[in-house]
Amino acid sequence: MNWRVVALTLAAMAIDVLAVRFADEPDSRPVTWVAYLIGASMALPLLAYRRWPLGALLATAVLLLGYYTSGFPGMSPAIPLAIVLYLAASAGYRWWSIGVLSFFSFTGLLVAGLKPAVDLQAVLAEFSQVASLMVAVVLLAEALRTRRAWLTEVRERLRRVEADRDLETERRVTEERLRIARELHDVMAHTISVITVQAGVAVDRLADYPPELRGPLEAIRSASTESMTELAAVVGVLRGKGDHESAPRAPAPGLDQIDELVAATRETGLRVELHIVGTLRTLPQAVDLTGYRIVQEALTNVVRHAHASTATVRIGYTDDAVRLEITDDGTGAVVRPNGGQTGGHGLIGMAERAAAVGGELATGAGPAGGFRVQARLPAGTLPG
Repeated sequence: MNWRVVALTLAAMAIDVLAVRFADEPDSRPVTWVAYLIGASMALPLLAYRRWPLGALLATAVLLLGYYTSGFPGMSPAIPLAIVLYLAASAGYRWWSIGVLSFFSFTGLLVAGLKPAVDLQAVLAEFSQVASLMVAVVLLAEALRTRRAWLTEVRERLRRVEADRDLETERRVTEERLRIARELHDVMAHTISVITVQAGVAVDRLADYPPELRGPLEAIRSASTESMTELAAVVGVLRGKGDHESAPRAPAPGLDQIDELVAATRETGLRVELHIVGTLRTLPQAVDLTGYRIVQEALTNVVRHAHASTATVRIGYTDDAVRLEITDDGTGAVVRPNGGQTGGHGLIGMAERAAAVGGELATGAGPAGGFRVQARLPAGTLPG
């Protein structure tokens, strides 16, 4: 277990115990070891917040409710709840955080207001301060979560721009290399061939002449023949043949790198589940890249627009296809009256990518709400 989590839990436990020690409320039960035990227990769910942030929030809320209903002196709910409210909201459970906050605020206000001889104005002022503090905690967590998501998107966009720029540069270099190869082949090869042929003809016509006259012509023919061989090798390199093919290049991303993409998305606070069905297989490069880009764009849309807390990525391999499904538990799809799905260039781009490799893509509301992206890409030879 991470020592930072343990340290945070111990600090929260000490604060909760002190809050119980100094709690003061008329007509309440005396503070006993049971009160201290409940107070210390309210910090224990923090040990599991990284794996179950919502569970930590609900467990703390239940323990706090148990403390209040036991009749011990009341304390501010912000003391045990502030940390778990922040952690749950930063993990994407802002509505759960707001719900817990609202429950304790309104319930506490109602209970305090029903007591006899109570100054309602003073009670309202006190609870307003506590509620404002917890609201500020939730808003801070949401702001930081949104900033992390924005920074992740900016980094991804910069990476895409850099990759696209490298591809464009490589494409232009390749085009220029091929143009030079054509020029060399069309101009130099023709000229050298003419020289070789004419030198050979001259040597044949001077067969009866002394060797010192034929020597220079034979040297010209030999040199031009060697030049043709060297020129062919140079043109082959410029066209991308021979040793040039073994030059190292940065590989395009594929479905074998989905784990890294999912891990990067989880850093935004979104919980992402990855399920792979079937046996991993080698796909055509265009299909592999298309599958990766579809998952990448779908997860980016979830982070930016879905207001979701969980997304699920399923990849299924069959003999002739690879199937992708990305779902979330967010606000879902907006459907036009004619049945069409609203969406920006991201959905259009995914559909175009799938169609370009002979695949299909469908988007719409998920079976249990939220939004779903489904794609089927061929795993065999691309259509041509």
